[in-house]
Amino acid sequence: MLKIGLTGGIASGKSVAASRLRELGAVVIDADALAREVVEPGTPGLAKVVDAFSKAVLTHDGGLDRPKLGALVFGNPDRLAVLNSIIHPLVRERAAALAAAAPKGGVVVQDIPLLVETGQGHNFHLVVVVDAPDAVRVQRMMQHRHMTAADAQARMAAQAGRQDRLAAADVVLDNSGSKEELRDAVDRLWKFRLAPFAENLTKRRLAPRTGGPVLTPANPDWPAQAARFIARLRAAAAPDILALDHVGSTAVPGLAAKDVLDLQLGVEDMAAADRIAPLLAEAGFPAWPGVVADNPKPPHPDPADWRKRLHGNADPGRAVNLHVRAVGSPGWQFALCFRDWLRDDAVARADYLAEKRRVARLHGVDKSTAGYAADKEAWFAGHAAVRMEEWVQRTGWKPPSYSAPEPENRLENRPGTDPGDTTPGTAQS
Repeated sequence: MLKIGLTGGIASGKSVAASRLRELGAVVIDADALAREVVEPGTPGLAKVVDAFSKAVLTHDGGLDRPKLGALVFGNPDRLAVLNSIIHPLVRERAAALAAAAPKGGVVVQDIPLLVETGQGHNFHLVVVVDAPDAVRVQRMMQHRHMTAADAQARMAAQAGRQDRLAAADVVLDNSGSKEELRDAVDRLWKFRLAPFAENLTKRRLAPRTGGPVLTPANPDWPAQAARFIARLRAAAAPDILALDHVGSTAVPGLAAKDVLDLQLGVEDMAAADRIAPLLAEAGFPAWPGVVADNPKPPHPDPADWRKRLHGNADPGRAVNLHVRAVGSPGWQFALCFRDWLRDDAVARADYLAEKRRVARLHGVDKSTAGYAADKEAWFAGHAAVRMEEWVQRTGWKPPSYSAPEPENRLENRPGTDPGDTTPGTAQS
C-alpha cells in the first residue's frame, strides 16, 4: 500500500485536504481522533495520564478534562514531553493496526498534526504538507475560531515553524486561496501522482521514464530531497545497510544535471543486495526490469568487482536511481570519488558540464537516455579517469570508512564509464 503522511500547521486547511482524500478513496487515519480514543474512560492510556498528572485532570464522570490538562501542559515543555511520551506511542500503535487492515494496494493517509515535530517523515512514501502563509492562518483563526491575534500566534508558536514543515515536504499543497482551489489541487495530486504511485507499488514496477536527456540548472533542494529518501531507505532495511550516499551530478553543488537523483546504497555483498530487494520495492524502489548488472561492459578488467543491483523509484513525481553496491568495491569507491572530485575541482566541473551539454545536444530527441550515457563513456575513459587519479594522489582522498574494510586509496581497475551507467536510461545525471 502507499503510505502518505499528511500534515500542516493550525488553520492551514489540512482537514479539508484529508476530507477530499477520503472522498477520492484513501483510507484516512486521523491522529487527533486516535489521541482522543486512546484516553477514553477505562483505557490504559487514561490510567497512565492520571498516574502522571493526578486525578485532577479527570471530570466528575471519570473522563479526561481536556481543558484542564491543556492548561497544565501548554507553555510547559517538560509536562508536555511527559504527556507526549504517553500518548504518541499509543496513537502510533493504533494507527499501525488500522493501516495494516487497509485494503491491499490502497492509499493510506495518516493525518498527523505533529508529524514534523515527532520526526515521523521517514515512515511514509510521501509527506504532504498543506501550507498557507502565517498571516492568512492568523486571520482564519480570528475569523472562524474567534481567537485574538495573540492567541492565534501563540498556538502557531507551539508547533513547528512553517519553514521546518516545508523542508520535510515531498508535496506542498498551497492553501492561500479558497477551499475549492485546495480541493482541485488534491484532485490533481491524486490523479497524477498518488493513484499511479499506488498502482506501481502493487505491481512492483518503476514509474515510466521517457524522452531524451534534458539538463536543468542546479537545484539547491536536491540534497534535501536526497536526504529524505536516504532516511526512508534506512528505515526500510537498516540491518543490511552499511552506507547510503547521494552521488552523481545532483550531489555536486552548482552543476546542471538531469533532474534525476542518484543514491548509492552500500551493503556487505551482493547476497545482501538481493536479500533486501523486496524491502526496497516495498519502500518504493523496485528493481530495474531486465537489468543484468553483474557483468559491466569492457574495458572492466574484473567484472566481479564492479557488480551492482539497480533500483528505481515507483513515484511518478520524482525520478531516482538507486545503485546497490558492496562497500569497499571499486564501483562503490569510484562513485564517491567522482562526486568528491567534482565538488572540489572547479575545472573538472566545467569540463564535465561541457561534455554533458555536448552529448545532450546529440541526443535531445531520443526516446531514452541510453545514447546520452553511452556517448559519455569516452570522456570518462580518456579524460576523467587519469585526472581524477591525479587529484586523489594530490589530495590524499580516501573513501569513507564503514563496517566493511576500507579499500585502498588508488582506484585500481577503474572503469571507463559513468559511475551510474550500466543500462539504458540509468546513467547518473
